[in-house]
Amino acid sequence: MNRSRSLVLAALALVGAAGCRPGGGAAGPFPGAPVVVISIDTLRSDRLPVYGYDRVATPAIDALARDGIVFERAYTHVPLTLPAHLSMFTGLLPGDHGVRDNLGYRFDAERHPYLPRLFAAAGYATGGAISAYVLRAETGFAAGFEFFEGAVDLRSGLTLGRSQRPCGETLAASRDWLRRVAAGRFFYFGHFYEPHTPWEAPEPFRSRYGDPYDAEIAAADACVGELVEELRRLDVLDRAIVVLTSDHGEGLGDHGEQEHGILLYREALQVPLVLRLPGAARAGTRISAPAQLLDLAPTLLRLTALEPPAGLAGSHLLEALPEERPIYAETFYPRLHMGWSELTAVIAGRWHGIFGPDPELYDLIEDPAERRNLRDGERRRFAELREQAATFERPLAAPAAEDAETAAKLAALGYLGGAATGATTGPLPDPKSKLPSLREFGRALQDLTERQDYRGAAARLERVLAENPRMVDAWDSLGLALHRLGRSTEALAAYEKAMEISGGTPHVALAVGQVLLDLGRGDEARAHAELALAASPAAAHSLVAQVDLAAGRLEAAEAAARRALAARGSRIGPLLVLAQVQRAQGELEAALATCESALADLAKMQGEQKFAGLYFVHGDLLARLDRPHDAVASLRREIALFPAEPRAYAALAALYAAHGQPDDAVGTLRALVEGNPDLPVAYAEAVKTLRVLGDPQGAAGLLAAARRRFPDEPALTGL
Repeated sequence: MNRSRSLVLAALALVGAAGCRPGGGAAGPFPGAPVVVISIDTLRSDRLPVYGYDRVATPAIDALARDGIVFERAYTHVPLTLPAHLSMFTGLLPGDHGVRDNLGYRFDAERHPYLPRLFAAAGYATGGAISAYVLRAETGFAAGFEFFEGAVDLRSGLTLGRSQRPCGETLAASRDWLRRVAAGRFFYFGHFYEPHTPWEAPEPFRSRYGDPYDAEIAAADACVGELVEELRRLDVLDRAIVVLTSDHGEGLGDHGEQEHGILLYREALQVPLVLRLPGAARAGTRISAPAQLLDLAPTLLRLTALEPPAGLAGSHLLEALPEERPIYAETFYPRLHMGWSELTAVIAGRWHGIFGPDPELYDLIEDPAERRNLRDGERRRFAELREQAATFERPLAAPAAEDAETAAKLAALGYLGGAATGATTGPLPDPKSKLPSLREFGRALQDLTERQDYRGAAARLERVLAENPRMVDAWDSLGLALHRLGRSTEALAAYEKAMEISGGTPHVALAVGQVLLDLGRGDEARAHAELALAASPAAAHSLVAQVDLAAGRLEAAEAAARRALAARGSRIGPLLVLAQVQRAQGELEAALATCESALADLAKMQGEQKFAGLYFVHGDLLARLDRPHDAVASLRREIALFPAEPRAYAALAALYAAHGQPDDAVGTLRALVEGNPDLPVAYAEAVKTLRVLGDPQGAAGLLAAARRRFPDEPALTGL
């Protein structure tokens, strides 16, 4: 089906379903029924067969829809993972539950109604498993869950979107708990991160679909099928209330945004919503009246015969839903991350108003693709929606507005807390006017993370920042690119700019700390690690361990590494740091065992998973233990996974030279340089290695060639 045909069918579906209501009043209640909520992150409703799309097969979701109730127009309130899920579970808008972004905000479950806590108080077992770092326990999201599995690493040096795990791992981590509680009443939340970027679906889905987004949808559907089948085996499915939904959609370039968070068009706000009742009651019902994620909390409480707390903003989904009720959405991501204006929106029936410096109005029935802005021709309707939006809007509190101690630490390090609210002189630009910058930023991220073209990424990011000097994400990414290029002093300046503008984002604080450590400024690195202890304890303790290791404080380093290992989350990063500490202590066998524990954890992860430095340390330990053949294999594996990282090449060349293979040693260094011709640090590492190997003449010749190519690169001038 071509795109225009698909859009026409979407419009017809809206018209044809108008007036459809479930007959016979509200279903239930079902006292004590198990509740299962499946959230497929970043899933547009119009990319599912249930909603008229025919280019991907989703048999599991289709089966749930056949046995359940499909809400044809369901909307999120914010196109960001953490605040959207909190709205889903509190029945409150982001401005009321207080979390306006994925980063920098902590949810206080004691101050708000929260489904896991409410179900736990009613005697339910409560469990959840998540697939993305942004939903980690330290955000407050885990409150009320007696079982919460979120072993997702903060992948240092990568975009936050890559701090995730495949849905199959999340499901596997849930199985034992589900089996323990299956006979009773329980509340379970399963979060699958597909089809969030990066779109890297496993086989057979990757080969089956030309569109990588569709491939990830198919992969997520397979996990839904596994979970439903598990519920069936446990005799849970037919007595359970099962919800399938998403936190938000994806731009896919429809209005110039490839991903989400910046704009508030239908493709980002409309999400699937399927409700399967015990015994498949109301199977096959389709409801056209607009629904919203806020409705889930009161609906699930009412369906299980629990009384919703006062103040919930949503409605019971199985009672008559007003066609024209206003559904509010917002995004402060442009302000917090880009230095652009926030946007708000209201959907009321067929009308969709988007409010910012250049507001818009669309008729979702006549124009589901939202191509014709009717703001000037429908002034009365536009004014009504604008007034409705104003009733929902709440002032933005600065992220990272933590306790006084954290504020004092930020001030002591020279950072101005609260800057991230975007307080600048003059109006901020409308995000859609900055789409060229957004596209260039996207290309820079591809250079940085996919092509490992750090020079190209840095050049693009510098151009973006020339036009958008308050773009926190670009400063953060520039810091990473410069660090990879060996330009640590410049990287530090870029990261510190990101810290200043953001008001102290913890993951940036960790990046600053890593650069400071490389520059030999351990005390400052430790101070930045302490800024991130509450938000990312495993990563922060790991950085402290590295600081102590670099200073030769081995006992303190081991203690910090073990604190990292004891923190929530994946064990891989902390195990890697512990192995490095044990290596420095001379405990090579113990270090190897620790490293191999990390590799075993990595092997359990689905698909090809990468963890920088793991095979490098493994290979180094094998070499020290006089196992050269195994060491070569591990070092080659590190090179294959991270071809732009020089350390493994240098170690492999040294190993070859030590075992009488000079040609292989030189060939390894040639591969380093020829494989990374635009990476000055590659030449620098090769020069240093040639000197160590006793070839000063070869080192001098390579250095001279490198300086002619990169005359001003700090990585080379110091040699």
